[in-house]
Amino acid sequence: MGKLFKKISQSVMRADVFIVLILISNTLLYWFWNGRDISISTTEFWLLMLINSFFVVGVINKFYEWPIGILKKNIQLFVVWELKDDNIFFQQWINPRLNYVGTFFWRALKTLRSIHDEFMHGKDIKSEVNLASELQWKLLKKKLLEVPSLNIVARSTPAWEVGGDSYDIIMQNDNYYIYVWDATGHGVWAWFVMVMVNALIAGFSKIYASWADILASTNDILKPRIKSNILMSMLLVRWDEKQQRIFMTWAWHEYLLIYKNKSEKCHMIKSWGLALGMTKNIHKLLKEREIQFEKNDVIVLYSDGITEAIDRPQKDGKEKMFGEQKLIEAIEEAPNMKWKKHKSAISVFNNITIELSKHMWYKYAQLDDITLTTIHYKDEYYNKEDDFSTKIADDFITEWNWD
Repeated sequence: MGKLFKKISQSVMRADVFIVLILISNTLLYWFWNGRDISISTTEFWLLMLINSFFVVGVINKFYEWPIGILKKNIQLFVVWELKDDNIFFQQWINPRLNYVGTFFWRALKTLRSIHDEFMHGKDIKSEVNLASELQWKLLKKKLLEVPSLNIVARSTPAWEVGGDSYDIIMQNDNYYIYVWDATGHGVWAWFVMVMVNALIAGFSKIYASWADILASTNDILKPRIKSNILMSMLLVRWDEKQQRIFMTWAWHEYLLIYKNKSEKCHMIKSWGLALGMTKNIHKLLKEREIQFEKNDVIVLYSDGITEAIDRPQKDGKEKMFGEQKLIEAIEEAPNMKWKKHKSAISVFNNITIELSKHMWYKYAQLDDITLTTIHYKDEYYNKEDDFSTKIADDFITEWNWD
């Protein structure tokens, strides 16, 4: 009832405006005829009054009602997001003041509609990024494939919603393929390349045994389909479970670090080869190399997000990077297992995490994706109950962590 009463009131008010204007106009017309000696019949006089009334209504409609009606219609269409370009039109009206108002609203509505379109497009992109982030999260959180003779811990965290770092373990026959990779840049494009490479490697690992052959074939497919400035570096090891031997292949990645339990020292093996996407044919440039890997040794694979992590919220010229030396110290200073004289994949992984978190401190800035994998060659006396927990107590870290 309230809405109906309001609508009737508005109509009456508008009608009152017309009636008042018509009365004023007709009164003026009456005075005009009354002051002159003009013979006119009553019927003709009232007909003249009626014509005058229609004239007044037409003028008001032309100067006011029609332009305001068009403006109102455009605003209503805009409110329900159905305003199209051909609706946004205000012709030149007789009333100059309404021309200014119409032009202002015309430009304002076009601008707002453009902003709305960009906002909706941005929401679509954000939705796609969220989907990519969810897929990457599932990939990174999946349960690692268990290797009988090895203990492996691997984690990765992107700098933004999605990233180009990752890791994986693939099994084919007696071989276990363990690798980390780092795509150029960050964001959706790096993530897309990462997913594509991961799928290609999984497919080619069913055809070839050698990492070199797998990577070279992957590059054959990848190179023609990506931009020239998109590269992917990788560090890969192949564990032959039957022969208990490990082989490595580089694709222009960081050092391979190996902690030798007998000497209690960590050694750096320099990377070589070419990154994927760098050139078309890399079949002759990639090689597999056997690494002396003895029981209770630990191999560390990582991305440069670790060594290039800074100790400030932003780069200001005074920042210090974590660097290879601190990484080596974190490995060598990792605690031994309970009742043992050797480290484990978990103890090394946890100590690197603790030292990295301390270096980044509070209000940290993660400028790059970070990936870390540790591999421990177990002996026959290994007991999981003697090993450390994968969960690090809050007292040992500052602010940065994997989650």
